[in-house]
Amino acid sequence: MTMNQKEKQKKNSRSKIFQMLGVFSNGIQTAWQRHHFRIPLNMWKHYFKRLIFKLRFWGNSPYLDPNDQADYNLWLKNKKWDLESKIKLSEPKISFIIPVYNTPAHILMECIESVLNQSYRNIQVCITDDHSSNEETIRTLEDLCKKDDRIKIVTRNSNGHISCASNDAIALANGDYIALLDHDDVLDLDAALVMANFINLHPEADFIYSDEDKLDHNGNRCSPHFKPDYSPNSLLSSNYICHLSVIRRSLVLKVGGFREGYEGAQDHDLFLRISLETQAIYHIPLILYHWRMSNTSTSSSSSNKTYAQLNGIKAVESFLHQQDIKAKVSLEPRSGYYLIDYELDYEPLISIIIPTKDNAILLDNCLSSILHQNDYNNYEIIIIDNRSEQAETKALLEKYQRNTKNFKVINADIEFNYSKLNNLGVNHAKGEYILLLNNDTQVITKHWLRQMVGTASQKKVGAVGALLLYKDHTIQHGGVILGIGGVATHAFHHSHEIELGLYGRLCVPYNYSAVTAACLMVSKAKYNAVGGFEEKLGIVYNDVDFCLKLCKLGNYNVLLPQVKLFHFESKSRGSDFTSKKFQRYLNETQFMNDKWQALIEKDPFYNPNFTKTNCFLLDRP
Repeated sequence: MTMNQKEKQKKNSRSKIFQMLGVFSNGIQTAWQRHHFRIPLNMWKHYFKRLIFKLRFWGNSPYLDPNDQADYNLWLKNKKWDLESKIKLSEPKISFIIPVYNTPAHILMECIESVLNQSYRNIQVCITDDHSSNEETIRTLEDLCKKDDRIKIVTRNSNGHISCASNDAIALANGDYIALLDHDDVLDLDAALVMANFINLHPEADFIYSDEDKLDHNGNRCSPHFKPDYSPNSLLSSNYICHLSVIRRSLVLKVGGFREGYEGAQDHDLFLRISLETQAIYHIPLILYHWRMSNTSTSSSSSNKTYAQLNGIKAVESFLHQQDIKAKVSLEPRSGYYLIDYELDYEPLISIIIPTKDNAILLDNCLSSILHQNDYNNYEIIIIDNRSEQAETKALLEKYQRNTKNFKVINADIEFNYSKLNNLGVNHAKGEYILLLNNDTQVITKHWLRQMVGTASQKKVGAVGALLLYKDHTIQHGGVILGIGGVATHAFHHSHEIELGLYGRLCVPYNYSAVTAACLMVSKAKYNAVGGFEEKLGIVYNDVDFCLKLCKLGNYNVLLPQVKLFHFESKSRGSDFTSKKFQRYLNETQFMNDKWQALIEKDPFYNPNFTKTNCFLLDRP
């Protein structure tokens, strides 16, 4: 073996050791953040399998994990952002709003310089010193006043906290838009240019936000937040928008700026109030903002979040109250985000529609769970019997007809067509709300109907879906993402239900382009408004098509992960298509691609930086 080969072998060995240490380090971090090292027994096997997979395929996987700092930095190193289109139809002025209080000089300078060094020059820096006592901070601000005439500084006579300080900075602004920047964070040097270009392309834009990541204690980038396009139900669950946020100044003034008493959630409160005034809210999927993880930052420690979480609940409650929506807002303990329990003035009739053919044991299990796992009274069950032949099935249906109130059976003597069967059921439904349900499901959550109808009754909500689990408590359905695996795929497939999901998606409601019809609620009026299910789609993607039709009418589809059912779909089932059925599958896939190509290529609720072949991961360069 030559010296070069020996050196190369040593280098590879060292690299593998560091990689393994990285895997174990991430595992320790996960165990602390999610469980404080008290990992439930039923999760040990799950985590062990993931550990073995990572060690086995480290460096060979086609994907990178954005939550792994080494993976993320490898992706950053090879990522080329598209900043080519520099439009100069106009040069909107952007005023950066920075409240400052006792910030260390070097951190404050790094923040301010990231604004002053912007490639786009028509900016303004509006700083409020919130009665700092740190001489270093005061001297730095005095020096900054002399540095650049684009800087304006006001000093408060008393400490008013972040809402008052931010409003004082807004009062200094004369830009067309204001941009929010924390005193210890850093902007990408092209952030203002990207925003100005976007405003030229979309002059109607009132509110624009970007993706972001964090700076660890050593100043290294980590923990990217790749965000979806505007998602109003997701925004109720958490302030997923955060920074960089650029908002039309006149609109901020119209809503009265920041409100005192919402400190720690003042941004969330402002965003919710602005969303009542405009729908011209846009997302730029570029990382333009770097959020510093300090010892007192909510980005660093969950113990710093308590007051912010309580004020976040207050902000969401206020938003709902402004619209006369009765609801209870509570903290979801695992994620620290918010759950909304909508109050009903009355119990609207819900029509539960279940297509079935034989398999009496499965159907009986489903029906029994509806009757026993329920705190809702006003519902009817409509069975669409698609040519059942077994005596057990007929006896079961007769028993339920005799013994169950509001239970009826519709005979559908037609070739299997899932869309036709559900449309037939809706035609016989008396309910104000429709619940489509597969016969191979079992209800777990007792308050499922109340939760689902509460959400489905909101004005801009289309379809409402549930978290569907396999019997081993891994996930079968956690929302539908377009463009992965062809037309669409289920998010978090085979993840364990105890996981938080990316940005808490398995804990609190999130908007998706679609949810599965294995358990889907929608108002009957909206079902009929889109013409029901497309009967040309008899076996696949009919629920996706239905949900996209609801979106096209201005509705938002929502997954409620707090509502859980078992779905006994085979985890290992292969294709059981005959050649005729397979051709039908191909035809229906083509139908979807022809009809929804633009959305399949760019799902608005799935960030385009993620890979299109596996959910919430990055492509390895």
